[in-house]
Amino acid sequence: MEGCFHAYFFALPMDKRKGETVKAKNGIRFAAIAAMVLGFAEAYAQPIENNVPAGIQISKDLGRVDASTAINITVHLKLSDKAAFDKAVDALYDRNSPTYHHWMTNDDLRQYAPSKAQTEIVRQELEKHGLTILSTDALGFTIRARGSVANVESAFNTELHNFNYNGRVYRANVQNARLTGEAGNYVETVAGLESHQVRPMVARAVDPRTNKAFPPIPLTHLASDSGFPPGSTTDCLAAPETITLGTSQPIGTYTGTIYTTDGENALICDYLPGQLQDVYGMNDVYDSGYNGKGQSIALVEGYGYPTLEKDANEFFKLAGLPHLNSLNFSIVYPEGKPNPQLGIETGWDIEIALDIDTAHSIAPGASIVEVITNGEDSEDFQASIQYIAENSLANSVSNSYEEDLDLFAGPLEQTSWDDTLEVATAKGISVNFSSGDGGDEGVGSPIGAPLVPSVAPHATAVGGTSVLNDFVNPGHKITTSWGDTLAYLEAGGSVQDPPFVIGLIGGGGGGESIFWPKPSWESAIPGKNRQVPDVSALSDPYTGVPIVVTVDGTQYVEYGWGGTSLSCPLFSAIWAIANEKAGAPLGQAAPLIASLPSSVQDVLPSSDASPDNVTGQIQDSTGTHTYSAGEIFGSALYGNKQFTSAVWELDSEDYLDFGFGIDSSLTVKKGWDNATGWGTPYGLTFINAVTSSGTSE
Repeated sequence: MEGCFHAYFFALPMDKRKGETVKAKNGIRFAAIAAMVLGFAEAYAQPIENNVPAGIQISKDLGRVDASTAINITVHLKLSDKAAFDKAVDALYDRNSPTYHHWMTNDDLRQYAPSKAQTEIVRQELEKHGLTILSTDALGFTIRARGSVANVESAFNTELHNFNYNGRVYRANVQNARLTGEAGNYVETVAGLESHQVRPMVARAVDPRTNKAFPPIPLTHLASDSGFPPGSTTDCLAAPETITLGTSQPIGTYTGTIYTTDGENALICDYLPGQLQDVYGMNDVYDSGYNGKGQSIALVEGYGYPTLEKDANEFFKLAGLPHLNSLNFSIVYPEGKPNPQLGIETGWDIEIALDIDTAHSIAPGASIVEVITNGEDSEDFQASIQYIAENSLANSVSNSYEEDLDLFAGPLEQTSWDDTLEVATAKGISVNFSSGDGGDEGVGSPIGAPLVPSVAPHATAVGGTSVLNDFVNPGHKITTSWGDTLAYLEAGGSVQDPPFVIGLIGGGGGGESIFWPKPSWESAIPGKNRQVPDVSALSDPYTGVPIVVTVDGTQYVEYGWGGTSLSCPLFSAIWAIANEKAGAPLGQAAPLIASLPSSVQDVLPSSDASPDNVTGQIQDSTGTHTYSAGEIFGSALYGNKQFTSAVWELDSEDYLDFGFGIDSSLTVKKGWDNATGWGTPYGLTFINAVTSSGTSE
């Protein structure tokens, strides 16, 4: 199955020198990027007049964008009193305020809109430069327009160039952008001058030798009442064993926990819907009468795809869950209906299937609203969120995507996102985002790699975890941060001397913004600026979930899906149930969770000293070399000393050491941390805590 998801390729090791060279080059590159980020941090923590993105300084300039290219822009107008609006929104989240949780209506919001005269001046200026006005939002906060790049450059006195960083192409202004004439005085920011293609945060478990996913199972092979087909297990870890690799020197002997997934049996560590409900303590929630009834969960997606409802209902049939119908499911198209085939061509079909299957599995009583864009630019997705807020479609909104690193999104892009999200926050809507699937993205400590838009102060960033069974205490689950790191112990029948480190293959994103100051509700955590994630949930595709999706006309069950595209709808569904119990919207989740850290289960580091982690020794012509659990992974630990590891037998000639919870330079600690935020929600403990303290009196 092709598409825009993360499937990592792990080349078989060639020799020790090659591995060391790769690690050395990466170390230099990561250090250089980290130094540059730190250099920008002080400048971008404060408002600045220059709105050229700093990231272009370390990107390759591909030249000017074709002047005839048509683009959409959204002009965010200066509010009549932005400071008063910000203060009023903050008061909605202050328990000591008389307006606590007295959410704004559209009429309340309109009081902060600029004057009609100012709006008209901006409209006329845009039209004077050849731009077509598409709409003015219902609140009077924004104007959406379309025109050629030449029109836009003329209107905003700038040039738009394409840039490349590590294979990712984005558009940015290279000169300070300001709308011409008096109209420029009435514009706060603009979305669309910069263009970062939105990408789903979905990842899939693959065979490291081939980069191929484990075989899907066609539903035509199943009886109608058979449930999910065999092929997955929640017993991810098995009791420690000792294995001997090689028959002549070098000979490796390793002892440790066994990761039970293996390629020969195509057995995947996955959680079916009922098992996922159990992991998050949802059965007690359902028994208490709460399942999301009366709530809506909005899922913001790209393009849609033709069989999304059919696939979802087949999934729920296998799971024994209520089907989607006209009473609990709807699709809206804020920009007009796109060609749904584009959803398959771009991989959004996988994202959509994962989002619907997960959200409905956790909150089966809630309604699902698919909000479909007609493009993949950040401006398209902002338009969808704006539409949700204006029309009060849902109080819990799941966004399983990101656009780029905080470093590469400049002031225009960052501010336009948060302006959009602040309106939703004012209306009591929690807009939740995946935090990313690449750990620190190579930026390194201490900044990490927060992504846009999850790093916005009015967003709730949902990070990633792995969920493993505890073979010592059956029925108990071990939750670690999602950070999958591999090292070959034997490859192609050849013992690796020393172990060949592949490194991180996927992990939850997090870190400190170089742009946004720390909001007041993060005052208790380290750093100067906005930190993410806020909360976390299951994301690891190697402890993932199945989906049902149609490929070339045939429906399949596909196992091994994850990414923070899983954690975001999972958390959004739990938040919808919390809203149900509260009897009123709880608003943005992040501030409430930060004020109630005991409401979530803190994800704590596991111990490197655990006798169950993999240790070993290699006998070669120079003697016997002993490796601790940490030494096997070498520099890939990034200083992490606490994790869970297990031997993964791919076949009789390929063995790996699989490290769980080694999320690049991001580190799990007691309390808030940049790998898992404050922790993970669990059943009534979470729901009772946020509802008892989160409603107005």
